Amino acid sequence: MKRVLDIVGSFIGLILLSPVLLIVAILIKLEDPKGKVFFAQERNGQYPKTFNMYKFRSMVHNAEELLEQLQGQNEMDGPVFKIKEDPRITKIGKFIRKTSIDELPQLINILKGEMSIVGPRPPIPREVEQYSEYEMQRLLVKPGLTCYWQVGGRNDVGFDEWVELDIKYIEERNLWIDIKLILKTVFVLFGDRTAS
Repeated sequence: MKRVLDIVGSFIGLILLSPVLLIVAILIKLEDPKGKVFFAQERNGQYPKTFNMYKFRSMVHNAEELLEQLQGQNEMDGPVFKIKEDPRITKIGKFIRKTSIDELPQLINILKGEMSIVGPRPPIPREVEQYSEYEMQRLLVKPGLTCYWQVGGRNDVGFDEWVELDIKYIEERNLWIDIKLILKTVFVLFGDRTAS
C-alpha cells in the first residue's frame, strides 16, 4: 500500500505541479545562467544503497567548491552542515527553500522507487561515515520526501533529536501516519519559518 501511495502521489503531484516546476526552472536559469536547473547529489538510501537525489538548484553554480571555506560556520550539531544565512544561496533559492519547492523534483526519485513520500530524509554519504551504530538505524527504511523532522521544526531540531524522530517513525510507521505527515507537509509549502 505504501508503494501504491508513492506511485500515485508522485505521479499526480508531478502533473498538478508542472506549471510551478516550469516557472521555477526558468527563474533559476535567469538568475544564474551558468548553472544547471537541477542539482543531483549522491545520497544514502536504504543502507547500503546510494542514489542521486534531485533538487532544484538553490545555490550559486560553484557552491560545492565554496563549502570548505564555510565549514567553520556550521550551526548544526552532529555530522550535518547547515547555516541559516548561507552566502551561496541565490535570491530565487531563498524563496524555494522557504517554501520547500526546491524539494519537489524528488517526486521523480519517488516514482523511480529510490525514495518514498514519507521516511527519514536521505543523508549524504560523508555524513553517514560519521554515524554511530545507533544513528545507522535511520537507514533501515527507504528515505522520504517528508518526515517528522520536516514538519516539526527542521533547523530548530538538533541532530540527536532528529535521529530520535526518525527512529520513532520507523518503529511506528503505518499508512495513517504517512497520510497525516503528507497533509502536514502541504502547509510547509505556504512558508516555514524554520526552513532555510
